[in-house]
Amino acid sequence: MRSPRKGPIFGSWGSFGIVTVLLMLAGCSTTSSTQYRTRPFFLPEEEATTHGRKAWYDRIVEVDPGGATFKVADEYEQTPPKKIAVLPFTDLGDGSFVVDKIPILPRSDKERARWGWSHANRMRRAFAGDVATREFTLVPLLAVDSVLAERGIANYDELNALSPLEIGRWLNADAIVYGEVVNYEAYYGFLVAAWRVTARVKMVSARDGHELFSCEDTRYSTNVTPAFDPIDIAINSALNVLELRDITLARAESEVGREIVMRLPVADRNVADFKTEASEGEGAL
Repeated sequence: MRSPRKGPIFGSWGSFGIVTVLLMLAGCSTTSSTQYRTRPFFLPEEEATTHGRKAWYDRIVEVDPGGATFKVADEYEQTPPKKIAVLPFTDLGDGSFVVDKIPILPRSDKERARWGWSHANRMRRAFAGDVATREFTLVPLLAVDSVLAERGIANYDELNALSPLEIGRWLNADAIVYGEVVNYEAYYGFLVAAWRVTARVKMVSARDGHELFSCEDTRYSTNVTPAFDPIDIAINSALNVLELRDITLARAESEVGREIVMRLPVADRNVADFKTEASEGEGAL
């Protein structure tokens, strides 16, 4: 007598079981999706002052030995600026493409001037973009540049020679921000590659000229690929060149700007004033 054929039966039951589980999961998904209810706006935001800010363990995991140092004036929270103008930044380097402290690409004086301006303006936009999301009114960068150019301010030395009070009157701002790109360079060591970006900013009151806030932040965007076999070393060394892509540099710039802005204390007085103006019909955008 032949024994019963169990394979197809079990196979059928197995398929049935899989289909049943999938249907149950789909049912759970449908049930959970129908639980949504309209949620209110304007609630307190969770982790508003820490989300996206690097912790010490983030720097260890990402092999980023950089950090930020900053200083806030004692009276900042009592009299915070409401309207801020971010002035053109300057690049303290010479506009060269530098790898391991060595200029790689030959550039003329005009090309290095353009690249220096480009480096500085990238960092300026990164900083200003994050400031614009905070409790301030930001003077548009193009408006700032137009006002300065109209008055013949052509470089950073000429800008620094002016009184902050005078610049504040031109731009109708409560505070102005000066910025410098301190480091903007690449490092490559076969199994290690990194971008290093350092920026320094200073916020000055346009009412009396005293410093409200200053910060310097350094970001290393690092890629480490350990290897011991000669073939792996050669492959990883070649792959590490890709770490020096432009998009990686842009991320480092963005992170430096964000880290600096996150050192600015929340200006609760500005938040209260904006709410009062809106309730009185004076806060029209």
